[in-house]
Amino acid sequence: MLERFLVPEKDRVYVQHEKMREATRIIFEKCGQSPEDAALSADVLMTSDLRGCESHGVSNQLRVYVQMYGDQEINPTPNLRVTRETDVTANIDGDEGLGLHVLPKAMEMAIEKADKHGIGAVTVHNSRHIGMLAYHSMMPLEHDMIGITTTAGNPLSMVPTHAGEVRFATNPWAWAAPARNEAPFVFDVATTQVAGNKLRLAQRIGAPMDPAWVAGSDGAPIMEETPLPDDFMILPFGGTREQGSHKGYGFAAASEIMSTILSGMGAGFLLPMKPRTIMGHYVQAIKIDGFTDPEKFKDDMDDFLGGLKNTKPAPGHDRVVYAGLPEAEEIEIRMRDGIPYHGEVIRWFDSIKAELNLDFELV
Repeated sequence: MLERFLVPEKDRVYVQHEKMREATRIIFEKCGQSPEDAALSADVLMTSDLRGCESHGVSNQLRVYVQMYGDQEINPTPNLRVTRETDVTANIDGDEGLGLHVLPKAMEMAIEKADKHGIGAVTVHNSRHIGMLAYHSMMPLEHDMIGITTTAGNPLSMVPTHAGEVRFATNPWAWAAPARNEAPFVFDVATTQVAGNKLRLAQRIGAPMDPAWVAGSDGAPIMEETPLPDDFMILPFGGTREQGSHKGYGFAAASEIMSTILSGMGAGFLLPMKPRTIMGHYVQAIKIDGFTDPEKFKDDMDDFLGGLKNTKPAPGHDRVVYAGLPEAEEIEIRMRDGIPYHGEVIRWFDSIKAELNLDFELV
């Protein structure tokens, strides 16, 4: 993440990942999830935190989920049902379940289909937020497969290029491909100029917005550095048409087509806004040996990724990285030293522990 989104040193409270994982699992169980689903949901959030993607970890997301469970906007024990299926595809009714534990099951199905037929693709409709997309896209890696994930729906936050009202969520995409010795390639991005959850991190620490990150209430891009306005909309990546926002807009539309429309829900901006975060998802697993020898592929990926990270850096920069490398390095640091959370996050855990009468210790 950009330096501005990181917790300032003076506000950091380091927590060992095992303690945070257990506290998160306990909270999910208290919300009504089964022990298995609670452990899986906690794993998704903790994988995000360990990789340094705090925007989709416990800091931002857990309190939102707890509130939604309390408002009965998420089904804690969804009955997943396949509504349409072929040898290589399926569509699953998520029964209003949290995507953290629903989508891994969809990807498992995609992996099974890919193992038999070379490719597997599964959509999920009537579901909720899935957390960090990279988690789901990385699942096929251990099977010598490439993973793809995208999701769309609401709440809405992004304006199309030249629009004066929102029409998309952040509509992210994630691709993951294995290597042999190098860290796998893992590319996970929102199609907005800046991820919506990172705006929460910025708001928590008072970091300003860069020009062309957000638009005002009329849709006009804000072209100077500014604190996050009270009333704003996020721009597609590119920011303005002159800087390529039509590309982010196009990727957002493609996500909508593959997630909500292909799963039979219809476009996100046509869905009812209550309950919140009605979402559709798409996952795909591609078996490498349907195209080339997996061992050769991983050797070629090592050559490719190694060549990228050994590229001569431009003046003022220490090195060149590729998607997935900084996250893999961060895992080692945080497994050893603990995860740096903002003090406000720890105070929230203390308050929810008392409110729900739970037993865990973080620090």
